[in-house]
Amino acid sequence: MCGICGQISLMAGLTPDATVTGNMVMSLSHRGPDEAGIHTSQNASLGHCRLSIIDLEGGLQPLHNENKSVWITYNGEIFNYPELRERLARQGHRFYTKTDTEVIVHLYEEKGEALLEELNGQFAFVIWDKKKNKFLMARDRTGIRPLYYSVSAGSLLFASEIKALFSSGKIKRELDYGGLGQLFTFWTPLPPKTVFKNVFELPPAHFMTVSGGRMEINRYWDVEPGGLSHSPEKKDDDYAEELMALLDDAARIRLRADVPVASYLSGGLDSSFISSLVKQKYNPGIQTYSVAFRDKYYDESAHQKTVSDFIGSAHSRIDCSYADIGKAMPDVIWHTEKPLVRTAPAPMFMLSRLVRESGIKVVLTGEGADEMLGGYDLFKEMKIRRFWARQPDSKCRPALLNILHAGISGGASTAPAFIEAFYRTHLSGADKNWYSHIPRWDTTSYIKSFFADDLKGAVSSESVYETIESLLPDGFSSWDSLLKAQYIEIFTLLSGNLLSSQGDRVAMAHSVEGRYPFLDYRVVRYALSLPPRCKIRGLREKYLLKKAAAAYLPADIIARKKQAYRAPESQSFLNAGKLEYVEELLSESNLKNTGIFNPSAVAGLMAKCRNSAPGLVSNKNHMAVTAIITTLLTEKHFISGFEPLLREKLDKFQGRITTVN
Repeated sequence: MCGICGQISLMAGLTPDATVTGNMVMSLSHRGPDEAGIHTSQNASLGHCRLSIIDLEGGLQPLHNENKSVWITYNGEIFNYPELRERLARQGHRFYTKTDTEVIVHLYEEKGEALLEELNGQFAFVIWDKKKNKFLMARDRTGIRPLYYSVSAGSLLFASEIKALFSSGKIKRELDYGGLGQLFTFWTPLPPKTVFKNVFELPPAHFMTVSGGRMEINRYWDVEPGGLSHSPEKKDDDYAEELMALLDDAARIRLRADVPVASYLSGGLDSSFISSLVKQKYNPGIQTYSVAFRDKYYDESAHQKTVSDFIGSAHSRIDCSYADIGKAMPDVIWHTEKPLVRTAPAPMFMLSRLVRESGIKVVLTGEGADEMLGGYDLFKEMKIRRFWARQPDSKCRPALLNILHAGISGGASTAPAFIEAFYRTHLSGADKNWYSHIPRWDTTSYIKSFFADDLKGAVSSESVYETIESLLPDGFSSWDSLLKAQYIEIFTLLSGNLLSSQGDRVAMAHSVEGRYPFLDYRVVRYALSLPPRCKIRGLREKYLLKKAAAAYLPADIIARKKQAYRAPESQSFLNAGKLEYVEELLSESNLKNTGIFNPSAVAGLMAKCRNSAPGLVSNKNHMAVTAIITTLLTEKHFISGFEPLLREKLDKFQGRITTVN
C-alpha cells in the first residue's frame, strides 16, 4: 500500500506549488517508506509515497501511459491485474513496469470511468487525463483504502490521510461537532462528513470527476438484493460448495505479491479459516500473528494456539497489558485522526509493529465475514427483539436473550434482569429500517451527555434516523430484516471503523498492508444474496461459513461461540499506573481551555470508573471514558498542537522525493 496526495487547480492560471505537495508526501511517509515521487504540471501536482509490494524496483509513482497524457497516483492492490494486463496487451497497450498501477492507467484509456466495474481490489486513486483536462478520483467498494479532500483558495486538495491536507497549510483546522455527533452515535462519521470542518471523505464505492472547475460525485456500485438468484431446491451443501469456491479464489489472488504474505490469527472462525486454507493449499510456510491479553476476560490465546498447532504455522504474538494500551493511545490517535469509542485499535497498532519488525509487509485478515455472513450478536439480538415485540408481555421470549449472552461475564450489565430491561426499552419501532441498530446507537449517544452545555446542541443537531435514512438505497424498505441490518453495518461500522481506525490506519502506521478475502466483491455479492437461513440458522451465527470451513479447522473452533474482539477500556487509562498525558488532558484547566466537555461531569465519570472494579463499570461508561480521552487527544494532535507535532514527524523523514516527468 501507499500514500497519495496532491493539488488540483479549480481556477484557470492557478499553478500548484510542488513544495506544498512535498510536505504532504512527507507527512504520509509511514504509509510508503520505500520511495516517493511528485509530478507537477500547469494545473495539478500529484504526490506519492510507496510501500513496494509488486514490481519492487519499477513502480515509482506518479506513473503514466505511453505518451504521458494520462497520469495516476494510486494506493492499493488490484488482485485481478494479471488477467487485465494480458487483455490490455492483446489490445495493443505497451507497459514499462510490471505493476498493477499501470494496468489502471491503460484500462482507463479503454473504458474511462467504467474501468471501476472491472477492478477486483482495494484502492484509492486519482487519474489525471491531460488531454481532456479531467481528473478521476475513486475509492474501492467497501472503503478499505481511505481518501479525503478539501477545497481551499481555488484548489482541490486530496490525500490518503487528513494530516496531509493540514500539512499543506491551506486549511483552517477546526473540529466539526456535527461530525463528532455522528461518531458518538454510529462509531464513525458518515461520509462525506469527518470530525473536521471543510474536510470530506470520498464515500466507499464512489468516484469524483473534476473538469472545468466543477466537481461531481457519483456511486458506481451498491448491494443488489436479488442480483444473484438461487434455486429453491438448492441444498445447504450446494451453497457451502459455491461459497468455498469463491473464498478459495479470493484468498488465492490475495497472495499475489513479490514479498512474503502472512496472516492474522485471532483464534476465531474467520481468520483461522483463512490461515488454514492458505496453509493447506497455497503457502505451507505461512506465518501467523495474534494479540494476547493479560486480562483473561479478553484473551483468546488458548484458541490461537489450538489453531496454530493444528495448521502448523510459524506463530508469533504480542502480550498486551492495560498499560500497553494506555501508553500506545497517543500514537494511535495520530494515525486514526478521529476519536474512538473502543480501545481495540491500540493492540492492532502494536501487532502491526511486530509484523513489520518481523520483515513482513502484507497480512491476510478475516474482516468482513461477520458482516457478510451473519456473525454478530447484533443480528441475533434483532431477530429476538422482533420475535419478542410480537408478544411484548411474554415471559419466555426475552429469555432467549439470556441464552444469547450466556457465558459472558460483565457484572450487572450481563445479569438477566438487566438484559431484559435494556432490550425492553428498545422493542418498539420494528417497522423502522434501522431497527437492528437502535440499542447500539442509543447506548453510544450517552457520550454526548458529557459535552459542554453550549456544544450539546451542535453534537445533537442532526436527527440520527434522518441522517441514516438519507443514505439508504431505493427499495430498502422491502429488503429482509437481516439484509437491512447487514447493509447498515457494512456502510457504517465496517468501513468507517473496522477497516479504518482498526484496520488501514493502525496497520499502515507501521507500513503493513492488510488484505481481506471476505471483502472480495464476488464474495460480498454472493453472501448478501444468500437466504437468511444460510447466514443465521436459529441462533447459530455464520451457519454456512462453518459448514464450508469444517474441513479446515478443529471441531471445537467451528463450534465455539463467537467472541467479539475487544480490549480493556477505562482500566487502560485509569488503573494502569499514572499516565501523564491522561492527567494533563483531564485536568480542569485543559477541560476549560478546550471547552469541549463539561469538567464536573467528566470528573465524576472518571472518579466512578477509577473506584470501581472493571467488571462493575457499565459498557456505556467504559465507552465514554475512551471517547472523552481520545477526543481530547484528537484536539491536541490536530488543532492546538498540530504544528510542532507535524514538524517532529517531518524532521524524521529520511527519504528522497523524486520529481517524475
